[in-house]
Amino acid sequence: MKCIKELLIIAEQDSLITQLFDNEEELTDKQKKIIIAAIESFSEKGYAATSTSEIAKKAGVAEGTIFRHYKTKKDLLLGIVAPTMAKLLAPFVIKDLYKVLDTKYERFEDFLRAMIENRVIFLKKNLPLIKILIQEIPFHPELKEQFFEHIAKKVFDRYIKVTEYYQDKGQIIEILPKQVIRLTVTTIIGYLFSRYILFPDSQWNDEEEIELTIQFLMRGLAPN
Repeated sequence: MKCIKELLIIAEQDSLITQLFDNEEELTDKQKKIIIAAIESFSEKGYAATSTSEIAKKAGVAEGTIFRHYKTKKDLLLGIVAPTMAKLLAPFVIKDLYKVLDTKYERFEDFLRAMIENRVIFLKKNLPLIKILIQEIPFHPELKEQFFEHIAKKVFDRYIKVTEYYQDKGQIIEILPKQVIRLTVTTIIGYLFSRYILFPDSQWNDEEEIELTIQFLMRGLAPN
């Protein structure tokens, strides 16, 4: 379990957490500590199982200090996720993904490998925030709406063009591009979710698992 000091060190690195505080001169040191403590707690235990008293203890502030800045625990959650989604996560995800989506790999298999490697790097760098999004988006309509508005819509059109490109090359079966995207994305997310969130301490052979994931998709999506 990471303590606040360790998270502060992480926050000084090139991650979304440190970018969350960039150009935010209005945030006090106490607010920054509260946000970091909340990210740690929400990531480890989930929003519902985390109390504001735990967050206050981790942040080294009185519980009343939290409520001076955030009226409710949900306001604190939205105060973390909303600016992260709109200002940081969306642009970063989109820019990062475009590196792969805009590259014309010769084979669909190469595209899949680049996509998985790209997502692994992004996930490892920003795991606490990503865990919060994965855990809480299904239960908070506001977060789901922001996710689709800022990320899903913008990436989907690019992914359609990539799918059509490999279908034109005869490397993917002729089904609706959105079906290819659904099958590909859910499989990759399933691997990443198992590897880094559900069973992070298991004995993983990462290279082998990535290749198995790619071959699984290739066998299902390759033309007969």
